[in-house]
This record gives sequence, C-alpha cells and structure tokens, in this order.
Amino acid sequence: MLFVPQQKRCCNVTPLNALIFDVDGTFAETEETHRRTFNEAFRAAGLDWNWDPALYRDLLQTTGGKERILHYIEAYHPPGGDVARDNILAMHADKALRYAAAVANGALKPRPGMVRLVREAHAAGVRLAIATTSTPGSVEAMLKAFFGADANSLFDVIAAGDVVSNKKPAPDVYLYALEKLGLPASACIAFEDSHKGLLAARAAGLTVIVTPSFYLSADDYSTATSVVSDLGEPDAPNRYIAGAHIGHGYVDVAGLRALCAPIRD
Repeated sequence: MLFVPQQKRCCNVTPLNALIFDVDGTFAETEETHRRTFNEAFRAAGLDWNWDPALYRDLLQTTGGKERILHYIEAYHPPGGDVARDNILAMHADKALRYAAAVANGALKPRPGMVRLVREAHAAGVRLAIATTSTPGSVEAMLKAFFGADANSLFDVIAAGDVVSNKKPAPDVYLYALEKLGLPASACIAFEDSHKGLLAARAAGLTVIVTPSFYLSADDYSTATSVVSDLGEPDAPNRYIAGAHIGHGYVDVAGLRALCAPIRD
C-alpha cells in the first residue's frame, strides 16, 4: 500500500541554493540493471544464486550493495553462503565494474525531467549535489552517460559509496553533502525515490520531493513535502500524487523557489 502525505507547503523560508539528488531509482530506474549485474557477478564467482524481481524488491530494503549481499546470506542461507561471506568485497567490486560497463553501453535512460532540471538549475546558479550509497564508479558512469563531458562541471559535491559509515536511513550522507556545500538544510531540496532515502533526508532537515521508483512504489512517503510520478517535461506532464503542488505539470526551478518562499499573509 502506498502511503502519501496530505497537501502541505514546504516549511523552508531560506532562498533556494542547492538541489541534492539520490541516484538509484531517482535519476534513473537503475535497479533492474543492478539486479542483472549482481546475478552476473554471482555466476562469475561460481555461485548458483539468482535474485529474481520479487526477491530483489525485498532485498532493496537493505541499503548498500555489500550490505545487501550480507543480508541475503544471513536471511536466506543460500548454498555457498558461508564461503561467499568472505568474498563479499570482491564480488561487489566485480558487480560494480559490470554495472558501470552496462551504463556506459546505454543500459539506462534518465527519468523524465531529470536532465532538464539539472541543466536548468545549473544555469540559474543553483548548486547541485549527489547523496547516494551507490559506488563512485557507478555514479560517474551514469553522469557521463547522461551529461557527457559536462558531468564533472555540473555537480559541486558527489557523496557516494562508503564516504560515510552509516547508510540510509541514517542522515549521514546528506549531512556530509550539506557540510561540503557549506549550506544549511533550509537552503536545499532533496530528491528521493524510497522510504529509507526519504527518512535520511528528512532526518538531515531537508525538504524532500519524492518520485517513486518501480521497485519501491509501495513505500511510505507520508513525510515527503511533495510526491509526483516524475519531474515531468513541458510536453509530457507528470502526475501529481500528494503533498505540495510544484509548477504546472513539471518540476522546474521557478516552482522549487516558490515552494520554498515564505508564506505571506
């Protein structure tokens, strides 16, 4: 069951200075490519493991790839698990290389409105950051695929992988991004696709816009500021789900600034 918030305005009264993006499921529907490359890495390690879509939906409730493998071993007791436990780092590194190669070969498409909003925000002087548990190599491959040679110049901060010890729903990766940006949470908006990501961003004090991803569409988004199907495009409007309305069918910088404007009597 999908839980969504009642319509509400952002409580942020600070001018908008930065957007902070989750990656997996938010920038693109990445999880099917992750699932496939996990399975490839398992086979390469000589393991007869197959994470099918139903299983992977459950496993996604564990944040972080290495942590997900360990959870699978401990919760599902697959054959070869005891030996594989000592090989998690190597398996995950192999999987990350396979994922980056798949992305470089065009495996992903950005979700609607994502590339537009990033470029619009950058042009408007709104700073950009990434806050994700995905590995730095995976993030780099995706950004290069979507933005080409401009990728490195667009984002001021990329907080990825093991840059912090505690993964989402802990707020650490968002707090790290805020520290590197040198901005208070009240000056930023986060974009997420999952309940745990939403919890992390809210615990860091951020306004959060959620665009539910395929695998996590049944998550609880009741504490989000706004929930929309995607960021939308001028010629392909998104679907409003709950919370604050932003723009007219698509999320843009003007709509985000209006969301964060103080309420006047």
